[in-house]
Amino acid sequence: MPAAWPPRTVIRKSSGLRTLESALYRAGLGPVAGVDEVGRGACAGPLVVAACVLGPNRLESLAALDDSKKLNENERERLFPLIRRYALAYHVVFIPSQEVDRRGVHVANIEGMRRAVAGLSLRPGYVLSDGFRVPGLPMPSLPVVGGDAAAACIAAASVLAKVSRDRLMVAMEDEHPGYGFAEHKGYSTRAHSAALARLGPSSQHRYSFINVRRLVMDGEPEEHGEVGCGKMLVDMPVDGVLHEGQLSR
Repeated sequence: MPAAWPPRTVIRKSSGLRTLESALYRAGLGPVAGVDEVGRGACAGPLVVAACVLGPNRLESLAALDDSKKLNENERERLFPLIRRYALAYHVVFIPSQEVDRRGVHVANIEGMRRAVAGLSLRPGYVLSDGFRVPGLPMPSLPVVGGDAAAACIAAASVLAKVSRDRLMVAMEDEHPGYGFAEHKGYSTRAHSAALARLGPSSQHRYSFINVRRLVMDGEPEEHGEVGCGKMLVDMPVDGVLHEGQLSR
């Protein structure tokens, strides 16, 4: 198997978010895929993982990815179709809350990353993952701490995953009214905790999460502030994959 990082790689800080990818392409290890997840800490809704391959050249249309940590909803929505248009390949995978409950969040996350990479129409020569090592990939990979702020392909994957999941949670509001999914996207805000206490868990909640489990066991919700709750949705594709034309406006 190739080395985890090419020898004699020179990192040029002036390259911004394309530094890692550019170094890998120069070393002949492209195409480079970035992979990221959204929904790890939510107690309702799926875990969504995306993989994305960008070309070796910087595109002005995707320049805003250089500031991915600061993207607001409108900017993510603007970038979403651009990423799908200009990416060499992308793949989005939904891990339903039932599977998150069965496997555990971390294991489901890693499995989702493997599925997202495997689903790319273009086989990458190297994979950059956001934060976590992904064992079992057939190509070399590197975990990047804070990856969506360090590599454009990871930032692009993050936008694909975030917008896909947010749109799904908005649609879930119609199927499960009263929980406020369109507003809090399944995370344990005070409003969500109050709705859980009033209505009880829905089929979309993750029963392995303590605040949901306690409601089932004794009816006492746990205070989580603004962090973490998760099960899946109606029009989700059977194969758990976002296909072209779905979740689009």
